[in-house]
Amino acid sequence: MSHAAKSPLPPARDLGSVDGPLMICGGANSNLEAFTAMLAEADRRGIGPSHIIHTGDVVAYCADPEATTEALRSSGIHAIKGNVEAQLAGGEADCGCGFGEGSVCSVLSQAWYGFAREALSSELCRWMGALPQALTLRLGGKRLRVVHGGVTEINRYLFASLPDDIFNDELDAAGADVGVGGHCGLPFTKTLGDRQWHNSGALGLPANDGTPRVWVSVLHASGDGIEFEPVPLTYDHSHAAQKMRSCGLPEGYAQALETGLWPSLDILPPRERSRTGIPI
Repeated sequence: MSHAAKSPLPPARDLGSVDGPLMICGGANSNLEAFTAMLAEADRRGIGPSHIIHTGDVVAYCADPEATTEALRSSGIHAIKGNVEAQLAGGEADCGCGFGEGSVCSVLSQAWYGFAREALSSELCRWMGALPQALTLRLGGKRLRVVHGGVTEINRYLFASLPDDIFNDELDAAGADVGVGGHCGLPFTKTLGDRQWHNSGALGLPANDGTPRVWVSVLHASGDGIEFEPVPLTYDHSHAAQKMRSCGLPEGYAQALETGLWPSLDILPPRERSRTGIPI
């Protein structure tokens, strides 16, 4: 039995057929400055909230969990539940990110998750809990399923270097031509015959490429298919980092906003690890 077929398919909210460009962002990670930059880029391109999707983890490393969550909620953007939203809504003690026990990421997450849990109102946590775990839609003649991690595992890490069979299993489980995910923090599009798996990268944390840029993507219908446009964003990362320091959040992630380098590579497969510090 394939990996993706082990669990039932979570229910999805169907958006129907979508025309025009579609902006994908994910992992806002409590980074209000980056979220604001994304909205400005969407406005510059004439992309309204009905054509923007956030793929989960609105809360994580940075200093503004409540303000960023409220900005997402009030924006009218389509949003799905990431593992962090699920954990906060359930009153859980950890982020559920899937970090290895005792890893640097696991240890650091205790600080930012605790900070976020204290900062968020019960109302916003209830809103998070009501979000769908997936979205479905049609664009450019293709069937898309938008998830956070994997199709059936909300915190599954799917990196570009993983074998094609893994992605094909995910797409088979989804019944989709295109899978759109987040969670891993790195932008990529993997082509599997006439199907694709796409990740926009993280909005709230750089892509470990040695630059402070963060990433979104724009999907364009093209004939019977989709063109995937990676879009780097610049924003006031210095201010965002300083706010983290003022709140006593982990210095490693504050530095990451400035240097573009992650404080730990624990989750990365060898190929992605070898790309550390190389600008995308």
